[in-house]
Amino acid sequence: MGESTVRNPEDRTDTPSPIDETSVHPDHDRAERGRLIERLRTPRRPRLWFEILLIGVSYWTYTLIRNAAPDQRTTALRNADWIWTGEHRLGMAFERAVNHTLDSVGWLIVGMNYYYATLHFVVTIGVLVWLYRWHPGRYAAARLALFLTTGVALLGYYFFPLAPPRLMDGGRFVDTVVAHHTWGSMASGNLASVSNQYAAMPSMHIGWSLWCGLTIAALARPAWVRTLGLLYPAATLLVIVATGNHFWLDAAGGVLCLSFGFALSRAWYGRLPYRLPRHVPDKRPELRPA
Repeated sequence: MGESTVRNPEDRTDTPSPIDETSVHPDHDRAERGRLIERLRTPRRPRLWFEILLIGVSYWTYTLIRNAAPDQRTTALRNADWIWTGEHRLGMAFERAVNHTLDSVGWLIVGMNYYYATLHFVVTIGVLVWLYRWHPGRYAAARLALFLTTGVALLGYYFFPLAPPRLMDGGRFVDTVVAHHTWGSMASGNLASVSNQYAAMPSMHIGWSLWCGLTIAALARPAWVRTLGLLYPAATLLVIVATGNHFWLDAAGGVLCLSFGFALSRAWYGRLPYRLPRHVPDKRPELRPA
């Protein structure tokens, strides 16, 4: 008879399972999701074609939704009376005095009409281009704050229709675009039929101009440029009141929307846009130096 072989249990080799446990382990899945989110949150160099397409589509969508808001004239006028009465109770109903005083200076109010119609877009686009070119690492976070600000403003247009002061019944405000025959507000004259006249709360003239001003003040180097950045939203506030397009409370609504936009952008990126690195490496192989 052959000798019997006794094996030590410790010498036994287990056959590996054909299923990789890490592929189904909950901790592994969570780690993968965490890495994916981290990659999405990491600032990267923006691509020009994508940004042009994104801004164009976003603004078209914003305009479409804004103008599709219900045209609730009765509600909008009632809300305007409510705000005007509330400002009187606060002792801060100064809009009509500013409107009449500056309307008496013809060249000044005409300039403000054109300011209202043009700089809202020109300066905002200019700051976006400047960020894209000189601060690519901060561009996406700053752009996200601007987009979120604009998006939340749509809720105000839908749920709180508001007539601007110049359209109030018995408000005795001057519609400066009509009075001086200038091209200005999209809600005045012949353009009124293609624009929602009761989308005044919140004021995106203030939301956008304050975004521009803070961006310039935080990132520009020359002191005089930073000063101009801070003066820009202040001048915009004067313009929107003088032209009879907004109450000052509309401006407060714009500030709240911008605060919301910056808060969400900071929550996503972990820091305010201006505290992110100025430059980021371009990881696209075709653009790497040889």
